[in-house]
Amino acid sequence: MIYTVTLNPALDYVVRVEHFTPGKVNRTVKEEIFYGGKGINVSAVLANLGYESTALGFVAGFTGQEIQRGVKTLGFTSDFIWVKEGMSRINVKLKSDEESEINGMGPKITQEDVELLLQKLDSLREGDVLVLSGSVPSGVDKGIYERIMARLSGRGIQIAVDAEKDLLLRVLPYHPFLIKPNHIELGEMFGQVLKNQEEILCCGRRLQQMGARNVLVSMAGDGALLLTQEGRIYVQQAAEGCVRNSVGAGDSMVAGFLAGYLENGNYEHGLKLGTAAGGATAFSDGLGTGEQIRKVYQTL
Repeated sequence: MIYTVTLNPALDYVVRVEHFTPGKVNRTVKEEIFYGGKGINVSAVLANLGYESTALGFVAGFTGQEIQRGVKTLGFTSDFIWVKEGMSRINVKLKSDEESEINGMGPKITQEDVELLLQKLDSLREGDVLVLSGSVPSGVDKGIYERIMARLSGRGIQIAVDAEKDLLLRVLPYHPFLIKPNHIELGEMFGQVLKNQEEILCCGRRLQQMGARNVLVSMAGDGALLLTQEGRIYVQQAAEGCVRNSVGAGDSMVAGFLAGYLENGNYEHGLKLGTAAGGATAFSDGLGTGEQIRKVYQTL
């Protein structure tokens, strides 16, 4: 079974405005609401590719009720923990000549809430896959991912981590099955601006030396690169298309890679399907559908 953890799920309110002007009244030309959060995106794309998963995390208030209701329409189950104080956040994403975002705070998560999540994770069994992705909300210990991995260590659970620099570096001693920085994040981990593939490979190998097993690096228009635990390197060109959406493309790549790898244990197929999933989302207004992902796959 696949489990995804989104510590701070959200309702993403996406609005389109023609030529947004600060300080003026602006009228939307299109409005959409999506059920957001990196782990939720991963679960949704996995469902689009025919894989079941369960989404874990914290929700609260009327927005939490809508998130719990809405994820059922996306084809996967949830087992969220209900938080007493506050409400699940609403993120406003403005699409105009430039993209802007306003992200909400989310509910107040207590240590008791965190302990309930850890107890749920104790039920995972050998062969299960766990995806830890996204930022840690305020009030939650920044070492939460590290704590989860230490607790599950040695139990045969494949853990993928897609998180910001410090969160990612802290889990490396627990040998995550997969980590997915982009090339900019990868450079920031080592205080560099990576200019070419050789520099990306060098930093990826350093992450493996620090404990990562497989390192998947997304490189925007230059495609993606995978360093495997067997020492092999695979490079996949980016899909060609008109980019319409930057939200969820990285999460889609994680989902696509896992779906491809779980299908037949082939890293190259996983990288190709991950690239196709990321591209399908980038070329869509929302997350890429199964049909869109398969069409993009055929062009790679």
